[in-house]
Amino acid sequence: MTAQLNTAIFFGSDTGNTEAAAQKIAEKLNLKAQDIAGCTSEIFDDYELLILGTPTANYGEMQPDWDYFVPELEDADLSGKKVALFGLGDQVDYPDSFLDAMGDLADLVVDAGGELVGAWSTDGYEFNDSRAEKESGKFVGLALDEDRQPELTDDRIATWLTTLGFNL
Repeated sequence: MTAQLNTAIFFGSDTGNTEAAAQKIAEKLNLKAQDIAGCTSEIFDDYELLILGTPTANYGEMQPDWDYFVPELEDADLSGKKVALFGLGDQVDYPDSFLDAMGDLADLVVDAGGELVGAWSTDGYEFNDSRAEKESGKFVGLALDEDRQPELTDDRIATWLTTLGFNL
């Protein structure tokens, strides 16, 4: 169902891990991933499904490119759009703020009228707290940990995309 939607992938990245994950997703979907830096909310206008990726910076903060984009997102109208999120974090060094930026991004998307899709189980992760866990046992989107579980990334991406309705 989601596979037939006009889809775009946007990311913010400091270390390159989120960009690499976005590129893996884009490659599987035969799309191009785009950096959110310098964009305006109009970039979303032509798409029905948005795949947005963000790392959590420091102790629960938004990655700077997304942080600068917040005013654009607050003014955006995402009504009628489906939005799938993926987030990167380190569950060992930052167990009290694991994937917090993905949770904050989810709040902004919902406030702008977007419909979140692609929730992901918290099974297989060890953390104390996360603003990305809005429903018990579920993250608002795909959770990736390139610091502690990089060997699971490719399978997690493939499984998540399948749950979104893409045939890989």
